[in-house]
Amino acid sequence: MNVRILLLGSEGQVGWEAQRALGVLGDIVPITRQQCDLSDLYQVRVLVNKVAPDVIVNAAAYTAVDRAEADEAAATVLNADLPRVLAEESERGGRWLIHYSTDYVFDGASVGAYDESALTNPQSVYGRTKLAGERSARDTAKHLVFRTSWVFGSHGSNFLKTMLRLGRTRKSVRVVADQVGAPTSAALIADVTAHALKQALRNSNASGLYHLTSTGETSWHGYAQFIMAEAGRLGAKILCSPSNVEPIAAANYPAAATRPANSKLRTSQLQDTFSLALPGWEQQVTRTLKILLKD
Repeated sequence: MNVRILLLGSEGQVGWEAQRALGVLGDIVPITRQQCDLSDLYQVRVLVNKVAPDVIVNAAAYTAVDRAEADEAAATVLNADLPRVLAEESERGGRWLIHYSTDYVFDGASVGAYDESALTNPQSVYGRTKLAGERSARDTAKHLVFRTSWVFGSHGSNFLKTMLRLGRTRKSVRVVADQVGAPTSAALIADVTAHALKQALRNSNASGLYHLTSTGETSWHGYAQFIMAEAGRLGAKILCSPSNVEPIAAANYPAAATRPANSKLRTSQLQDTFSLALPGWEQQVTRTLKILLKD
């Protein structure tokens, strides 16, 4: 198997890991912001036709959730218009389109985990634009759309790295305790993407929408406590003990965009379709902490 893969957003958390994970499937053409302005949709079309890939992986997105509330136009271009153009070019060329979406397409009012058929009801500009993008991607004959949540990794900015930095410099931190989900590593997302794409290239019936997260659940507060405890266990000098991570309500942490209180996504469809056993979030956090502390 040797396919040509166009990777957009190659410098982001997932894109960075995708360069590694997808390499076994063929030739990757990673595209940075310097190489192509993804907000210039004509330029994107030219790029796709020049590269002539078998697969397009869209790991690019406008992810500044709060900023999007005041900059809806920019969020719309990257999260909704770009996927639409990629979907059109994928359909025209008979290509596979891999696209990543988010738990923010839900309102978070459900008690249990959301499955792929659950009613969407985004509460933010980010969520609405991401929903529009995933709908465009799903209009193509050959697509893999992965909804994920609480992404972290050794590359880029994320909650885990912020907490590790604060834990080294502060004796206490305040963290939201009434929002729950599954921290999911960019490495896991990339590895599962490669695994699923390999099967999909042989069986187009695998085309579809899937929820992709680590197993288990926690709150941001519980997540922060685990980071402090595990980083300390691994030898980092942590000033903030887990007991000094103070729980607060989301209402006491003002933000421009509304976050889902419940970000739990049911992953059984993904695991059954691709014969996968997804790891627990704690294992993935430990793995990433080891990389960060080694560096």
